[in-house]
Amino acid sequence: MSQQSRNPHPKSPDKAAFEQLLTDLHAERPQHLEDLMQWLRIPSVSSDSRRKDDVQQACQWIATKLGSAGLKVDVMPTEGHPLVIAETPPVDGGPVVLVYGHYDVQPAEPLDHWISGPFDPTVRDGDLFARGATDDKGQVLTHVQSVCQWMSAGNPLPLQIKFLIEGEEEVGSANLERLLPELSDRLACDCVVISDSSQYGDGQPAITYGLRGIATYELTVSGPSQDLHSGSFGGAVMNPAIALCHLLSSMVDSDGVIQLPGFYDDVEDLPEDQRDQWRQLPQSDEAFAKSVGVEQLFGETGYTTDERRWARPTFDINGLTSGHQGEGVKTIIPALASAKFSFRLVPHQDPERLTNQLREHLAAHVPVGVAWDLKVDHGAPGMLARIDTPFARAAEAAIEQAFGTRPVFIREGGSIPIVTRFQEVLGCDCLLLGWGLSDDNAHSPNEKFRVQDYYRGIEASARLWNEIANPPE
Repeated sequence: MSQQSRNPHPKSPDKAAFEQLLTDLHAERPQHLEDLMQWLRIPSVSSDSRRKDDVQQACQWIATKLGSAGLKVDVMPTEGHPLVIAETPPVDGGPVVLVYGHYDVQPAEPLDHWISGPFDPTVRDGDLFARGATDDKGQVLTHVQSVCQWMSAGNPLPLQIKFLIEGEEEVGSANLERLLPELSDRLACDCVVISDSSQYGDGQPAITYGLRGIATYELTVSGPSQDLHSGSFGGAVMNPAIALCHLLSSMVDSDGVIQLPGFYDDVEDLPEDQRDQWRQLPQSDEAFAKSVGVEQLFGETGYTTDERRWARPTFDINGLTSGHQGEGVKTIIPALASAKFSFRLVPHQDPERLTNQLREHLAAHVPVGVAWDLKVDHGAPGMLARIDTPFARAAEAAIEQAFGTRPVFIREGGSIPIVTRFQEVLGCDCLLLGWGLSDDNAHSPNEKFRVQDYYRGIEASARLWNEIANPPE
């Protein structure tokens, strides 16, 4: 356990006192929901410079919430949006947990696809709809609410809890990543707890122990100095849009296998016991296909859907631009064509090495008559967390008690780049405890968070602090 604590280690509340704390949590549910709705009304879109004051307001809202409960709070300026750093009193000999989350949200567009306003939180059929409901205001607030209830109950926490809540996760966390080394002593902990993901399925909670990494790029192919008439010049010059299509299609074959040189050199085979465990999960390809609106699934040959989503690398085109985009037909050979694309990486794959492999591949496959330029956007490696730790066992117990079902251990196909940096800089364990559902529409119109899971998340969080501080003999 952390050596930084100083105050005498208080006894955890007895069973009756803890049960009263849980009773009080249940009684406070209407206020907990109102708190979340207040926070969601603030349009804290970090990528929109016009929303700078709103982002600052969201930052101040959570800082005030933590401070009013008695935590020591510091709003730390950065070159962008501030960090909120808060902590409960240190505990001599007790564990230290850092809760990470973010108060910024994605843009809400397209606005006409929302049933109710993105910043007008509305409950329908048991779900709370608003931008940021599940990503990440609702999920991080579960931990804030549980700690505030502990503080107000008059029983000192049997461990120290620190909060790090940032305003730039949706734009890459560049300032936090830059500042993390100098904040390492201040944020020192035994374990980082993050709720910014999903349960395995409706009614099946999960502990996520692995995330894929990411590498994103934009490729531009240029040909003639200006757009050309396709009748007068077609057949005489290489069309940049066709050349771009050749390059993109050369990166992956019909079986979903990525064709870059050396791409799979650092990809480890999945252990058979892990594959066996995942096969026991109640996964249905038919139901999954229906949920995303396709008739048939596709992916790398030889792997299940869960294995492809969680633990295999992928290549995806995210956007294509070339030629005439307006109404009607304009028969041209475009001067330029561009594509934005991304790779999801598994642990041990290096984004910088991937960039070198990508450049080598493009140079070898570019058609004659065009030039290409590659813009490297951002990248981060994947991560794995240990599942044989006291923290993971504590989370299992807390989640089972709150949700009524034992959680399963899964990986997640998405990326939270700062998690890997926490492991590297703080040298701590990680717990990824998602209270959301896969159909919560994060980053999409009609984002939602099930109200009952918000309440369960608060209870699971309160139980987690008790379980971490009181491991079984």
